[in-house]
Amino acid sequence: MVKKILAGVDIGNSSTEVAIACVEEDHAYFLSQHLVKTTGIKGTTDNVKGIRLALQEAVKKADIELKDIDLIRLNDAVPVIGDLAMDLISETIITESSMIGHNPDTPGGAGLGVGTTVLIDQLLNVEEKEQDYIAVIPNLFDYEWVAHRLNQAKSVGISVTGAIVQKDDGVLIHNRLYKKIPIVDEVALIDKVPLLKLAAIEVALPGHVIRTLSNPYGLSTVFQLDPDQTLQIALVAKALVGNRSAVVIRTPQGEVVERKIEAGRFMLIGTNNRQLEVSINDGAESIMKKYEKLETLIDVKGETGTNVGGMFNGLRHDLAQLTGQLPLEITISDLLAVDAVIPTSISGSMAGELSMESGVALASMVKTDKVPVQKVASLLEKEMGIEVEVGGVEAEMAIRGALTTPGTRKPIVILDMGGGSTDAAMMNESGNIISSHLAGAGDMVTMLINSELALRDKELAEKIKKFPLGKVLSLFHMQLEDGTMLFSEEPFPPYTFGKVVIREEKDLTPLSTKVSMEKVREIRRSAKRRVFLTNALRALKRVIPTGNLKHLSFVVMVGGSALDFEIPQMLTEELGKYGIVAGFANIRGTEGPRNAVATGLVLSSIRHEVIK
Repeated sequence: MVKKILAGVDIGNSSTEVAIACVEEDHAYFLSQHLVKTTGIKGTTDNVKGIRLALQEAVKKADIELKDIDLIRLNDAVPVIGDLAMDLISETIITESSMIGHNPDTPGGAGLGVGTTVLIDQLLNVEEKEQDYIAVIPNLFDYEWVAHRLNQAKSVGISVTGAIVQKDDGVLIHNRLYKKIPIVDEVALIDKVPLLKLAAIEVALPGHVIRTLSNPYGLSTVFQLDPDQTLQIALVAKALVGNRSAVVIRTPQGEVVERKIEAGRFMLIGTNNRQLEVSINDGAESIMKKYEKLETLIDVKGETGTNVGGMFNGLRHDLAQLTGQLPLEITISDLLAVDAVIPTSISGSMAGELSMESGVALASMVKTDKVPVQKVASLLEKEMGIEVEVGGVEAEMAIRGALTTPGTRKPIVILDMGGGSTDAAMMNESGNIISSHLAGAGDMVTMLINSELALRDKELAEKIKKFPLGKVLSLFHMQLEDGTMLFSEEPFPPYTFGKVVIREEKDLTPLSTKVSMEKVREIRRSAKRRVFLTNALRALKRVIPTGNLKHLSFVVMVGGSALDFEIPQMLTEELGKYGIVAGFANIRGTEGPRNAVATGLVLSSIRHEVIK
């Protein structure tokens, strides 16, 4: 009886999973499994490093050596790339920093102050003592000296209606003033503040937000703007909505020049060269409705000189370099459009303020020939001296792995939710498989969270996606996101006090964003619904012969996202509306929803039963 050691390797967008089994005739005894982060873009030769690492760890667990492996089977990995095509992208160029907004944590005072900007050390030397002034205070000056100088100005009849401070001294200065004025501090780029120009400062009471400077007509009143100027400056007012404080400065030359890079249009190309044009400005729902009108997507072409055109062209160019193919040989086989909120920088801002603009997030599945994965197989075989072959389609391998879940049998429908793609597959009683491979999954959710919270930190966004939240109210108690209170015998770390925190398994990670816990939770859950619920329904409809979800009875969820603390419940609730019973798999009775494809790659080589 010949024994062979087989390794199934599932290269995903986020992780690479390995299953090692000893095969005797038509039986497989699974020895070990391991998971590592995918190295490089899925389906490219950069994956080899991660595969080797995963195999090295898996053979240690199995108490064998790498040379004992007779055959490595890889999944037919198709890369999925997500990027942002932004709607309403406009860069507002404001001459001489004419309009600026800022929102520090601890401004001083309250109210609205309008006046001419002047350096604090020049305040007593101003020529026109009858007009109002806004003091500009760089970090060279101590807060006690500043307060003394402002009091001195009042005593000689100079009217100071507000102050702009570089250091975090707003409250310290305010507490020492005889005449209280609104003070905006933490202005890092104070050298950008134009001097001897008309400025307005507004600070709201704690718990309130500004009203005048966040209203285009309020700005118009303060700066005496005409209707055309009011229309142009609306973006600045919009950026200040919800702030507790703000500074707006206008130069005499204060014309606003707006330059727009269009979001753009793109062409969906289907079978028989059927073409449908769609605009990013139409929004995700309109884009997906147009897409559904095509029987099969062959390719997507973006409009030259626009954001969406640049996205698709850049995607082709990058993959062409990675795979050695020509850009024209790389086509788009699927895309998912999701409405998103995208932070846009405002030119002339003093502290990197952002305006949140509506946009569309796109995930695209790239179709290449088999060469890239074959290159991975060839390089792996050369480096390791072990025979390597490319196995079947991911969804088909996943269904074979899912059938090792206790209590399952044919016919079966699986939903494989990974990092880059959402796959569905249906196997009937005779073993025939229909599968669907769609763009958009966990990585796209991370991208949406990162964008909509303006984090600029993908790792932090990934943590927000994976773990629940809390808010530390004291050293010993925390409010959880569901409203309940958690009491701890050990004190929470001092750096978490008063912060919204991510409740990881062993650690608490505080969020620096000023967004409330409720808002972070809402964005996280909304991102998951927009991606996973949309794609789950799309994928399942494609594998049902009738296209009617009500004709399904059972769905088994596999993949890394099936481990998420929210997604399975969301899908169970949504699919329940169609009378579908949904739950996550337990591969081989031990692995939960993980390792389905790697297990399936081993089993598809023998096509018979499993012995654990």
